[in-house]
Amino acid sequence: MMKKFKLAVLAFAMLIGVAAFTPSYNVSADAKTEVTEGFKVAGGDPAKDTLNLKVASVVSVLMFILGALSVIMIIVGGIRYTVSNGDSSRVKAAKDTVTYAVVGLVVAILAYAIVNFVIKNV
Repeated sequence: MMKKFKLAVLAFAMLIGVAAFTPSYNVSADAKTEVTEGFKVAGGDPAKDTLNLKVASVVSVLMFILGALSVIMIIVGGIRYTVSNGDSSRVKAAKDTVTYAVVGLVVAILAYAIVNFVIKNV
C-alpha cells in the first residue's frame, strides 16, 4: 500500500516537474528589443529595468514551484489523514502537514507581494 502511495506521489511530482520546466515559446519576433525601446521611450534605465524583469521572472518561477509543492503537500496530508485509521498521533501529523503547507503558501504569497512592491517602487 505504501509503495503504491510513494509511486503515485513520485509520478505526480514528475508530472509537475515536466510541466514546470517545459519551455514556453514567445510569439513576438524581437520582444527584448521592443521592451528595451519601450523603457527608453518611457524614460527608464534599460539596464536597471531588465534586472527588475529578470528578478520578477525568477520570483514568478519560484512562486509556481512553491505553489505546486504546497498543493502536493496538502494532498499528501489529506492522504495521510485518510489512511490514519483514527490513530491520534497520525491524525495530528497529517493535520500538521496540511497546516504547515497552507502557512508556507501564505508566507510565499506575502513574499511575492513584497518583492513585486519593491520592484515596482524602486
